[in-house]
Parts: sequence; C-alpha cells; structure tokens
Amino acid sequence: MTHRASPETNPTAFPEVAEPLVSRVQETIISWFEAEARELPWRDPNTTAWAVLVSEIMSQQTPVSRVEPRWREWMEAWPTPADLALAPTAEVLHRWDRLGYPRRALRLQEAARVIADDLGNEVPETVEELLELPGIGSYTAAAVASFAHGQRTTVLDTNVRRVLIRVFAGRERPATSPGRRETEWATGFVPEQHHVEWNAGVMEFGALVCTARNPGCADCPLRDVCTWNRLGRPASATKPKTQKWAGTDRQLRGAIMDALKTAHSAEAEPAGISIDLFTTSVTVLDPDTLGSLDESTAAAVARVRELSADDQRISRLISDLVADGLAQEHAGRLDLPRT
Repeated sequence: MTHRASPETNPTAFPEVAEPLVSRVQETIISWFEAEARELPWRDPNTTAWAVLVSEIMSQQTPVSRVEPRWREWMEAWPTPADLALAPTAEVLHRWDRLGYPRRALRLQEAARVIADDLGNEVPETVEELLELPGIGSYTAAAVASFAHGQRTTVLDTNVRRVLIRVFAGRERPATSPGRRETEWATGFVPEQHHVEWNAGVMEFGALVCTARNPGCADCPLRDVCTWNRLGRPASATKPKTQKWAGTDRQLRGAIMDALKTAHSAEAEPAGISIDLFTTSVTVLDPDTLGSLDESTAAAVARVRELSADDQRISRLISDLVADGLAQEHAGRLDLPRT
C-alpha cells in the first residue's frame, strides 16, 4: 500500500493502510458477501450484460425494493438493447413508473440505440467504451464492466465510499462526491483476485450493515478493526445534505408526469390532457369540468392543482418537461412523447 498519510483531523485525509488490515477486510467482506448477499435477479450467473446495465441505471438514487419489480417488467418487455431501441418513448416512460428521475429512462433508451445500431447489440466490456454511451458516468461504467464482464475496476457508489471511509479513515461519511485522490485511494483496496466479489460485497455491506443511519456496529464482523468504531464512532462535523421533496419543483414535475402516465394507460381519445386543465383550478371531478378524462386521470390532474395553484409555475414546468423530451405538446394538449 502506498497511500499518502494525512492528519486524522483532515476531513479529506486518505491515510496509509497496513497490508494485513487490508487483507483482513477483503477476506471478511468477500466471505460475508458469499453468505449474506441478497438474491437479486441481475446477480444470476446467467444474466446478460444488458440486464446488468439496466439494473445499474434504475438503481441510481433508488432503493432496490422499488427497482426489482420494474426491472423484471423491463427485461420481459425489452430483453435486448435492440428491443428497447425500437420501443415507443411513451411506453418507456410509462413503464419507468415511479422510479424517479425519468430522464434516466430516456438516456437508457439512447444508449440502447447506440448499442443496437453501432455495437452489434452487445454492451461494451471496458470502462472506456462504456463511457462513450449516452448517460453513462464513471460509476455506472465501472459497475457494468465489473459485474457484467468481470473487469477489475473501482466501483464507488455511496455505500462503498461510506464503508471504506469508516473502516480505513475513521470518519462517519465521505465527502459529497469522490475526487481523484479518493478514487486512487480506493483503487488500492481492490484485490487482484475476487475483485468482482469485493466490489459487490462492499456495496452490499454498506447497504445492509454499515448503513448511513443506525449502522449495525454491534454485530459487524469488522467491528474490531474498523477505525471509526475503535475511535468511538465520532460524528461528522458537518451534517449531510438532504434533498427536500415536499413543495419542490421536482415534486410538481413528478405529479404532472404521473397525470400523463395515467392518461397514457387510459388510452383515451383525444390523446393527452388539455394544458388548460393543468392551469385552471380544479375543484370538482366531473365530466363537465374535466372533459373526456377518466376518473383516475382527473384525480391525477387535480393532484397537480393541489400541489400548486401557481399557473405560471405549472406552465414553466410543463415547458421544461417538453424541453427535456419527457412530454410533447400538440394542439393545446400535453402527452407523453409519441415517438
């Protein structure tokens, strides 16, 4: 190990770690993962690289419990990149359901088109090739290269970073995002052998044991060597940033998208929802007020108005959704993209 030592009080310190400790942690994590790993469908030995890529995109900032049912539906509908590439965008967004950040679905379809049209319908194997795909960042590229193709990569999601910074650096949590120094530091812990199990194991360990809140330190198999535990689990000097949801533009955008998805399911004619309904106070859910909308769509539109009575704000967010490719406007009606 050749890590630069820094003072313990430095919140950006990435200290040297003795080889015996590294070996102990590696062996413990890999053994723990073999015994305790959740049986997730994309971990099946026969799963495809495409299935792994879909799972990684869906899992970004989204709990596995919400991802798994959507992943199963997607893989049944679109088992290869070519299948998703040809799918109607409206159906892609509809099946994304409530996973959040729906632009991920659009980027995934863009990546599928590149894979299908330019790469023989085969997901690239290396980090460098994966980074060339639309919407694929450093974490996703490293994860897919590791979990789908067995490459030795440094996979750094929030869970992995938290485990490493606690066990080896003695801090409660890492910085907001990994920099070059942290990435280089973490790379030194990836073993030459069993590196896939290490990457998956540290991630799972952070998700199930070394959690952000209420970590299971009492039963942790690393409690005797974890630097953070041995220091008395000192709290971080700064509070973690949390994303507000209630009352935000993101919540209101989601409500508008929910209304469009509900209307898409109803397959009513004319397609979509009159934009005027989004920007007019809706107090009674009856056909005279809401036109041809079914009851479920009418309730979804009313929900938008419950969240905000600001017509200008709603109009702005509708324009943003159209600009982002998440909705389309035609003849005064708003709909999911019909491409």
